[in-house]
Amino acid sequence: MASRYNRCVNLMLCAQLDNIDTWKRELAAALPDGEIAVWPDIADPDRIDIALVAKPPSGVLAQFPNLRLIASLWAGVDGMLADPLWPRHVPMTRLIDPQLTRAMVESVVMHVLNAHRMAPRYRMQQFRAQWIQHHQPTAAERTVAILGYGELGRACAEALLPFGFELIGWSRSPKADSRIALEHGEAGLGRALARAAIAVCLLPNTAGTRGLIDASRLAQLPRGATLINVGRGTVVDDDALLAALDSGELEAAILDVYHHEPLPASHRFWKHERVWVYPHVAAETDPRSAARVVADTIRRFRAGEPLPERVDPQRGY
Repeated sequence: MASRYNRCVNLMLCAQLDNIDTWKRELAAALPDGEIAVWPDIADPDRIDIALVAKPPSGVLAQFPNLRLIASLWAGVDGMLADPLWPRHVPMTRLIDPQLTRAMVESVVMHVLNAHRMAPRYRMQQFRAQWIQHHQPTAAERTVAILGYGELGRACAEALLPFGFELIGWSRSPKADSRIALEHGEAGLGRALARAAIAVCLLPNTAGTRGLIDASRLAQLPRGATLINVGRGTVVDDDALLAALDSGELEAAILDVYHHEPLPASHRFWKHERVWVYPHVAAETDPRSAARVVADTIRRFRAGEPLPERVDPQRGY
């Protein structure tokens, strides 16, 4: 069996994506020693030992008895972990693509600067034909809290540092970073929110984060704060967020992710004057760079090397 795997890796691409042909082309170029079959056209499930996946239908991965690795083509893996039938004995990796990180950093910097320069307020005034100039605080007078201080959070903090914002990073467990203030745990989240004029949510969808930003947490933000969510929609309680916006407790919400996507046309977010709606575009995966990252993961897996991007099912990422 080992000699067969050394000669050739038999890969299955199972991705419900519009650009599946692009993925197949880029993966074939990055993995010239692999035979890539595209689900559901799998002639022999027993020959598949590595699955490359994005949004696989529930139960699909359990159909391949000889899987040795599941490699996600996305950074988020909550959808796969929610599948009760995924083979838990098989290691799973998530995508850590420097290009995706750069795209997320661009989006976060853009959204933070928009919030800082009061763009949502001026947009509201535009629709009311109001010419009102507001005092503009300096960046040094604004505190930006980054909720979810992992790889993406650190990269965003690094990009925001030169602007002079006071930065706070929050994570569920302790982290180390000499450049900014850090908080962790339940009490630390309250302290971070209480100081945040702008709160950036980068949290994944896990059992510990779903509904985390509820009415009580939103109430901890200073009056006039802005919430930016580019992590997962399930982290924020929609009804509580709308109530905080309606009351004026929050200045604005800049959203890229939602409980249900596409965002239903009937949802109040679409027409709320304090909400900016983006259609989950903060950091799109680019097959050209991602395929090379996935190929490197497979090469390291075959060589028995550590996989820093390996998913911990208990943590959810």
